[in-house]
Amino acid sequence: MKSFAIRQQALLEALDTRILVLDGAMGTMLQQKNPTIEDWGGSAFENCSENLLFTRPEWIKDVHRAYYAAGADMVETNSFGGHTVTLAEFGLEDKWHDVNRISAELARAAADEFSQPGRPRFIAGSMGPTTKAISVTGGITFAGLRDGYYKQAKGLIDGGADVLLVETCQDTRNVKAALLAIESLAKEY
Repeated sequence: MKSFAIRQQALLEALDTRILVLDGAMGTMLQQKNPTIEDWGGSAFENCSENLLFTRPEWIKDVHRAYYAAGADMVETNSFGGHTVTLAEFGLEDKWHDVNRISAELARAAADEFSQPGRPRFIAGSMGPTTKAISVTGGITFAGLRDGYYKQAKGLIDGGADVLLVETCQDTRNVKAALLAIESLAKEY
């Protein structure tokens, strides 16, 4: 965890001295590659961007590189749908750790390529809303959301994420579950 602490210090120092630029959309960039059914890994995985981590990891890394080359200081991992609930829709719930770890590792590799003395590059572990919301769609418990977010956060940190980004959530209970999971994980480090 020494390298994590060093990166955290570098991130705090960067935030104290300048505005950091975050990347743009991952999904849009991947769709521009016009993925075929084979690229997705079969029809069962069509539109599952997380499965591209296994079938087309070079695409993911290339997206990160493009954003760093354009001047981004931080990129988001390809893990927006990396919660066990969302992965279950594609039969990938048991691969939660691999999905999140690999997404962070690919971003970390690109960050390391573009980091320079005085200008390190950073990784934001993307944690999306899932496809379930207690208040809106139901079909999930608070504990189920929290446990899935904990797993997602763990995989992202294990892969090298510098921060965790809970994003695009419409239900404050989902946000609360994610934040409690992150807080629980933080106590382990």
